[in-house]
Amino acid sequence: MTLLEAHDVGFVIEGATLLDGVDLDVAAGELVAVIGPNGAGKSTLISVLAGDLAPTSGSVALAGTPIGDLDLAELAAVRAVLSQHRVTGIPFTVADVVAMGAHRSGNLDDLSGVLDAFELAAIGRRTVASLSGGEHTRVELARVVMQGAPLLLLDEPLAALDVAHEERVLHHLRSMLSPRCGVLAVFHDLSAAATYADRFILLSGGEVIARGEPSDVLDDALLSEAYGYAMRVHRIANRTVVLPAE
Repeated sequence: MTLLEAHDVGFVIEGATLLDGVDLDVAAGELVAVIGPNGAGKSTLISVLAGDLAPTSGSVALAGTPIGDLDLAELAAVRAVLSQHRVTGIPFTVADVVAMGAHRSGNLDDLSGVLDAFELAAIGRRTVASLSGGEHTRVELARVVMQGAPLLLLDEPLAALDVAHEERVLHHLRSMLSPRCGVLAVFHDLSAAATYADRFILLSGGEVIARGEPSDVLDDALLSEAYGYAMRVHRIANRTVVLPAE
């Protein structure tokens, strides 16, 4: 089942082209990683795919329906979004914020399980203003999952997480994949993404310069060109590790 289709998507603001001719799709049961240097257009792409920004050109469809035909309630039913911009100063508890994910459905049956999955049960009564950056990332991820939408659009889901929590979060996201659930996520940690993603989309200058399986995209020359810095891809203990060449 195709959850997301984007064709020839462009986005221009104040004369600057942030996206140009982007084509991509996400099917249920897969995790697609979007990678690229700062300023490549990754966050703008998430906003356009989520329906928060209207594309200047091209088309986006969620579960076969043009995104412009969906109202806010319908959007919330088909996609959940983790923004790069986290709100940290609100006077709500961790449990309150996670429960907000279900505010449209009103179904809190999964709240305890979601708190446990993201290791938040022990801090459920703390206010989010008291949390570390990594804890706040896990709260926001839990809120997104609590929404129950089949498509997750995640902008930097590993932000501020330590290595152990990176692994646990990625393992949980993979465990969620099913015939009705898929994930598209922006990553800066290429090595972590290589272990868990089914496909990669490499953005540079707002354009897709490579796409495919990890072995197709995680290439020394491609990455070095995109990031403007010499990169090397290594195989260490059956895992792909991407490091600067120097």
